[in-house]
Amino acid sequence: MSEVAAPWAMLAELTHACPLHCAYCSNPVELIARERELTTAQWERAMAEAAALGVVHAHLSGGEPLLRPDLAAIVAAAARSGIYTQLVTSGAGLRPARMADLVAAGLHSVQLSVQDATPDASDRIAGGRWFAAKERAAALVREAGLPLGLNVVLHRHNLGAVGEIIDLGVRWGAERIELANTQFYGWAMRNRDDLMPGREQVSRAEEIVRERRERLSGRVELVWVVPDYFDGVAKPCMGGWGAISLTIAPDGRVLPCPGAYVLPGLDFPDVREHPLRWIWEESAAFNAYRGTAWMGGPCAGCPRREEDFGGCRCQAYAITGDAARTDPACSLSPDHHLITGIASAGGPGRTAVVADRRMPGDT
Repeated sequence: MSEVAAPWAMLAELTHACPLHCAYCSNPVELIARERELTTAQWERAMAEAAALGVVHAHLSGGEPLLRPDLAAIVAAAARSGIYTQLVTSGAGLRPARMADLVAAGLHSVQLSVQDATPDASDRIAGGRWFAAKERAAALVREAGLPLGLNVVLHRHNLGAVGEIIDLGVRWGAERIELANTQFYGWAMRNRDDLMPGREQVSRAEEIVRERRERLSGRVELVWVVPDYFDGVAKPCMGGWGAISLTIAPDGRVLPCPGAYVLPGLDFPDVREHPLRWIWEESAAFNAYRGTAWMGGPCAGCPRREEDFGGCRCQAYAITGDAARTDPACSLSPDHHLITGIASAGGPGRTAVVADRRMPGDT
């Protein structure tokens, strides 16, 4: 086996528990229960192993990571190992004392999720009254002197407000706003028909983002994550399967990407049972779609195969039932008609559904 380059990024999914019920959530439909989560000591060891492997940047995510009472200890473990940490949070439960603890532990930055530009619209999408808590959380982050980013998942029900959402981020003091069109995995796939925008809606939003970029140049970074279903170009899965990033699930399983839970035939190793270096370099799961040798069909001879790596394995499986097929998002895929058919059905429609994302045992 040829030498495998080290990863530099890690998504640490500390929990799948979350007080919000967003229909676009990409977490798996089969959520991991709280009693199966890694302990504090196990996360501390995982951070040390990740740093030794080469990881320099970790997103601390969920669910809602603030629901972990040991969050500061996990942040401190990453800091001791020299890993830059970004807290990815809804802001629910972030209060001054908690913010101070996280800063003291060595937290570097915060990315706050935002659902829409107004309280009513935001709360309807989030499935509860959380807008005010988000506004308070943004103020706390800025008062603490940490960089603030916003993450906005875009879909049929908020694309029309993308300009107002950007303006909100500017008012709240965000330095970076990631405008991520919905990636249809997990709960988002279950709710796809309700979330899918129309082509004209996407095009208009792109125009607004371009205008805001010109206006805010040098002040706020705007990142537009293009939708898979509309432009005919496949995106590389996390920079390539097992290429630059890894995900540690709440129960310790290690995956090449956060959507890979559903892929059949792959036994994702547990960080409690195997060294992280072995998982990254030698495990069958991480080598299954690494590089280009596994490719067939149009991918094998495509000049873009070293750029897009055949696209997303999870999307290929979700739409065709075969993770080894060319991502249907690619216009060269023999299955591209499936994705264009889905996209053509999008457009203005119903009020956003609220996903039933309760954890096992919740009431």
